[in-house]
Amino acid sequence: MQQIEADIIRKCKAGDKTAFRYVVQNCQGMVYSLSLKMLADIEEAKDVVQDTFIKVWQNIGSYDDRYGFNTWVYTIASRLCLDRMRKVRPIGPSGEDERIFETVADDSDPERQLESSEWVSVVKVMANELSGKQKLVFTLSQLEGLETEQIMEITGLDADQIKSNLYAAKKNIRERLIKMGYGKD
Repeated sequence: MQQIEADIIRKCKAGDKTAFRYVVQNCQGMVYSLSLKMLADIEEAKDVVQDTFIKVWQNIGSYDDRYGFNTWVYTIASRLCLDRMRKVRPIGPSGEDERIFETVADDSDPERQLESSEWVSVVKVMANELSGKQKLVFTLSQLEGLETEQIMEITGLDADQIKSNLYAAKKNIRERLIKMGYGKD
């Protein structure tokens, strides 16, 4: 993930739409990745990407450059995801999701890249029973590879809350894997 340069941000604050287009091009992948992993719905993820950049454009003047720009964008996207998760009734995994998960889990090729529809199925299966905070912390830490300090800035949680939510998420996922026959009791 490439950090946006200060001069690009200054141009955006001044209303430069070309500079903002650069921001969108450089950040949309990370926002889509987070949104898809959180929401497990391709269309919802696309909507969150669009809503995130609308909010970024509307609020860029209040961006505090003491904080990482990407962290600020992640914060906006994660809050939008949590809002959508509260509003939309969660859709549990279907039999087809379970079959796709088993196919992906049994794939021994480590280079294989998951396509969006397969990823949605995996997320639905594994994170179905996680709370919003657990899912957010797990996604940011384990799937997006962010450090605890960044997660603290994004979520507003302290380090102990992050550790607690991450522990609960991992425990839940481990239990689901054992129920499905992957791993030992």
